[in-house]
Amino acid sequence: MKFVKISKYSKSFDLECKSIAPDKSISHRCAMFSLLSDKTSTIKNFLLGEDTLASLSIAEQLGAKIERDGAEVTITPPKRIKEPENILDCGNAGTAMRLYAGLLSGFDGLFILTGDKYLRARPMKRVVTPLREIGAKIDGREHGNLAPLAIRGGKLKPFRYLSPIDSAQIKSALILAGLQAYSKSYYRENLLSRDHTERMLRGMGANISTLANGWIEIEPIKKPLKPLNITVPADPSSGFFFAVVAAIVPNSKVTIKNVTLNPTRIEAYKVLKEMGADIEFIEKENIYEPIGDITIRYNGKLKAIRVDKNIAWLIDELPALSIAMAVANGTSIIKNAKELRVKESDRISTILEGLNSCNIKTVEHPDGYEIIGGELQEATIDSYGDHRVAMSFAIAGVLCGMRIKDIDCIDTSFPNFFDILKDITEIE
Repeated sequence: MKFVKISKYSKSFDLECKSIAPDKSISHRCAMFSLLSDKTSTIKNFLLGEDTLASLSIAEQLGAKIERDGAEVTITPPKRIKEPENILDCGNAGTAMRLYAGLLSGFDGLFILTGDKYLRARPMKRVVTPLREIGAKIDGREHGNLAPLAIRGGKLKPFRYLSPIDSAQIKSALILAGLQAYSKSYYRENLLSRDHTERMLRGMGANISTLANGWIEIEPIKKPLKPLNITVPADPSSGFFFAVVAAIVPNSKVTIKNVTLNPTRIEAYKVLKEMGADIEFIEKENIYEPIGDITIRYNGKLKAIRVDKNIAWLIDELPALSIAMAVANGTSIIKNAKELRVKESDRISTILEGLNSCNIKTVEHPDGYEIIGGELQEATIDSYGDHRVAMSFAIAGVLCGMRIKDIDCIDTSFPNFFDILKDITEIE
C-alpha cells in the first residue's frame, strides 16, 4: 500500500495529452477475441496495465502464442483451446472474469477463474445465472455468485435474454456464448451499454446485428473469425480525469489525443459540457471505432447538474465527475446508479466518504447521491483499492492539495497517470 501527496496547483496550464492510457475495455477484448480466429492478430498500443496483462496471460495459458514488442502485441491462437494446468488469475479485472466466463462456457474443458480480494468480493451471478440457463456448468462460492468460478465448458443452447441490468460485461459474456450456440440467439437491454464487443466482432466477420425492436441478433460462428489488426485508441475514461482538471482550474486547457469517440464512451464529457466547460470533439478516423481528439477548456465556474439518464455510458466516470460537482454552483444529483455499489469498491460510499473528508456536504441514496457544491479542502483519502477513486481525489488535489492512501491500484488501468499529473503539479 503506497501513499502519495498531491500539491495544490500554482498556475494555469495548457496540456496536450499524447500518452493517455490505451483503452482498457478494447485491450481486454483484443486479448480474448483473438482466440476466436485461426490466424495471428496484431494489436498496437495495447494497454500494459495489470488488468489487461492478466487477460493476455490467460489467453496464453489457454494455448495462444503471445509475442510483445513494447505495446505491440501479436496473438497466435491455438488450433483448439487448451485446458489450463493452473487457475486463471484475472487480477482486479471484472471485465476479464465476466467475459472469459461467457467465452469459456462454450469450450470443452475445466477452467477456474479467480482474482484479487476485491474481485473475489464482486457479484458474478448476473453473468453466471443466464449462462447456466443456456447449458453452462458453473459453480463458485455462494452458489456461483463469488469467485473463484469453476467452469466446465461444453455445448450451449441458443437464448432470448432480456437483461435486467444495462451492462457491457453481461452483454459481452452472452454474445460470446451465443456465438457458440447451435442456432441464433437474441439479447436485449433497456439502454445500450458500451458496444465495443459488437463493433469489434462485426469487424472480425461475426454476424451480429441490432434489430429495429432493440434486440441484438447473434448468429453462431461456423468458421474461425478474421484476425484483429487494430491500434487501440486512448481511453476516454482515463482521459476524463484530466478533462475535469481543465474544467475546474481557471484559464486551463487540455487536449486528449487519439481517443475513441464512441458515443457510448463520451457521455461524461457531454455532461461536463452541460455543466459549463468548453469541450470540442474532432473526429479523425472511423474503422473499428471513431477516433479523434477532445479539447477541454476552462469556461468559468461550473453549474450543478442532475444525472439520471444514460448511466451505463458514464458509470466509470462518475467518481471524477463527482469532483467537478463538488466545486460547482448548486446541488448536483446522481440517480439510477446503483451499479456503483458493485464496482472495485462501493463507489457511492467511498466517493462520499472522501468528499465529506474534504468538507463537501453530501446526501446518500440507495441508487445515487447529492453533492452540495462548495470549496474542496485538503484531506487524507483512503482509496479502498479502487483505481478510479484514487485518481479522482488525486485530480482534486490539484485544487486544494490531497493525501491519498493505497495508490498501487492505479497501475491496473493507468500506469503513467502520475507522470502526466506531474506536468500540472508537484507530487511527493
